[in-house]
Parts: sequence; C-alpha cells; structure tokens
Amino acid sequence: MSRASAQRQQPSSSRPTGANGAKPADNVIRTKILLLGMRRSGKTSIQEVLFGNCVPRETLYLETTTRITKHYFDTIIPLEVWDCPGDITLEALDTPLTQFSTMIFVIDIQDLYQQPIKKLVDFVIAAYQENQELPNMNLEVFVHKADVLTEEYKIENFRHIQARVLSDLSYDGAEYETIPINFQLTSIFDHSLHDAFSRVLHKLIDSLPYLEDLLNVFCANSQATKAFLFDTKSRLYVATDASPVDPPTHNLCSDYLQTLNNFGPLYKSISASPFRMRTVPPEPIDPPSPDSAPTSPQSQSQPQSGLAAPPTDVSYPHSRLASPLASPHTPARSAQHATSTTRPGADGADGGGKPVFWPCAAASLAPTAAGAGTTLTYHLITAQLALLAIIPTGVCAARRGLVEYNVVFFREGVQEICDVEAEARKVTA
Repeated sequence: MSRASAQRQQPSSSRPTGANGAKPADNVIRTKILLLGMRRSGKTSIQEVLFGNCVPRETLYLETTTRITKHYFDTIIPLEVWDCPGDITLEALDTPLTQFSTMIFVIDIQDLYQQPIKKLVDFVIAAYQENQELPNMNLEVFVHKADVLTEEYKIENFRHIQARVLSDLSYDGAEYETIPINFQLTSIFDHSLHDAFSRVLHKLIDSLPYLEDLLNVFCANSQATKAFLFDTKSRLYVATDASPVDPPTHNLCSDYLQTLNNFGPLYKSISASPFRMRTVPPEPIDPPSPDSAPTSPQSQSQPQSGLAAPPTDVSYPHSRLASPLASPHTPARSAQHATSTTRPGADGADGGGKPVFWPCAAASLAPTAAGAGTTLTYHLITAQLALLAIIPTGVCAARRGLVEYNVVFFREGVQEICDVEAEARKVTA
C-alpha cells in the first residue's frame, strides 16, 4: 500500500449496511472521506445522488443530518464517507483528521459566506497543525447549488468565495498561504457533481497510472478517440486516457451509462441463462428419391425469402464462447450483445472455469449514409466497472473483432489491478 492507505483505521465491527446495499467487510481497509458544510448546504444530497441512487429532485425530501452518518461504497477502491451535521466541531468529530484521505467542504453558492468560510478555515488550520504540510489529505471545496444562478453571477460568486478563503488563510498565518485547496462548481442537477467527485476519486487511487496506461494502449490499438473507465453504480469515471476530458463527451457517456442501467435489467442473454433448453434437435431429413431433380447448392442454402437459413443445431456450448485468453493467437469470438470469458475464481466464475457473462452495447452518433460519424461502445469490465469508448463508425464496423479482442485483454489487465488492490487492503491478523 502507498500514500494514505497505511494511515487509515481498521473499520469497526458494528457498522450499518453500506450505501450500495452490501454490508462492508470487516477485514478491508477503507479510504475515508470527510464531508463537511453548513446546515442545508447539500452534503446529504451529494452523497445520496452519487452513492444512494437518489433522483436529484427527490433530495428535497431528505431529512437534515443531525449526527455523523457513515456511508460505505465499493468501487475500484472501498470508500467510507462521513456525512457530518452542520454544527460539527473538531471535538465532536472524535477522530483525528489524519485518518481521512480527503476533506470535502460544501458551500451553498447562494448562502452568506462569512460563517461557512470561517468554519472551513478552522478545519483547514486544524488539519495542517495535526499533519504538517498535509501530505496525505486532499482539501476540496464544492461551491454547490450552482444551477440556481446565471452563468455570469455563478462565476462571480465562485471567484469571490475562492478569494475570501485564501485571504482568510493568509490572514491567520503566512504558512497557510501555500496549503493546496481545490475549488469546484457543482450541482446535483447536471454532470458537474459527477465530474468534480471523479477528480477527487482520482487522487485516492494508487493504481491510477496503470489504469491510464491501459486506456492509452486500448485507444491507440482500437483507434478510439476517447475512453473512460466508469463505475457503473455511481457513474463516476475512475480513469480516462491521456486526451483532455471534453465535458460534452463526458456528459454523453454518463447519460448513456444511465440509460443502460435503467433498461439493462429488462434484457437477458442466452449465453448467461441456464443450460437447459439450449439445444434444438435437428429435424429428420428424408433422403431424396433417385428420380427427383437435382438441386443447386444455392437453392439448398437459401430459402425463398432471401434471408440466411437458420442452422439446424442452435446449441450454445460454453467452449464456443470461450475467450482467447488461453491462446493469444486465437481471434476473439463475441456475440452481438455480450461476450463470455473463462476466468476461474473471478467475478462470479467458479473454480472450474465457468464462463462469466460480460454485457456490451453500442450506439451510433450522427450516422450518415457514407458511414461517417462516431460510435459509443460499452463493455462491462468487472462487476463494478465498465469501459465506454468513442470510436469512429467506420473503424467500429470494419474492425469490430479487433476492438472486442482488445477489450478482452484490457479486461484482464484491469481485473489483475483490482485483485492486487483488494489483496493489499486486506487486514492481516
């Protein structure tokens, strides 16, 4: 483990159920995030929209946080988010600030700034005094509810808050002027919150350089213009390639992932269904009589409707769906809506090498008759992560097999990184 992983406390055994529906394991070291802010600033709404699958307009009915609430979420790294009430103090926190990897302070952009800025400065100075130069804590300020103001007033208020915070820190001491603090405009009603929290998450992932290298190699070999590795539940992108993140492209990928999350459970793959009812016995064919007229091969292979004749045996044995992982020289085989790989002991695969179902999808963006435009592709990588890539439509149509072949090895690389991360976070007795 590197960076802040070694300093985090072991989780207690009396935890509530995690935010993603699964009770967190007691033998896992979790990355702690401290969520602070004044009352009604939007802290709980941020947590519920990101990790609680809450619709933004339903956050109006959330109750005010009156005590520290711990939320647990498992993505590429296990997270522990502390949602604190607005009147929290350092003494009431009852935990050293050095135990947290990130402190996020939420400021309502339309609220009075004096009191929240004073509280933010107090927490920053206290964190600095506990751990000089803050080598293991990221300080983030979310100027929240930015959607209520016009673009002009939004930028003006954002700059005013940023200047006031830095000015108050320098007034309390010259040594506080160099403390790095990141300011971001956020709102639960657009993609700014997901983008801001994704950037916070990037600073907590020790394996981020390796994930970015895998994405760069995938884009180069598949001629993809942009690629994201998304967390499917929270829609946070945990990594992206070296090209700059274009907000419209990020928003498009996030919306497409949300659409698949909503409609994906309605569909079922035959390769992932039980093995029964898979094989249809061929109908008996009477031998032709000697005096019958000979039939051309073309008339035997095509029916009168002009469509391809269905095969007499439509069985789907697992061996036909196996990926080329055993032999790198074998071309990848894929279905229209899913691929299946044999990976013993990983993501639901049993020890006997049972194939694992990996859904995939694609959508054409601004298609033309000449085949121009781009295609947005989706491939599930792990149980929590998915690869979304922008590929030219001509490349995707002509080299689809090559793209899916590259996805197979990209998936193997990400799964190995996740296995190493999970092994490093286990608490040894």
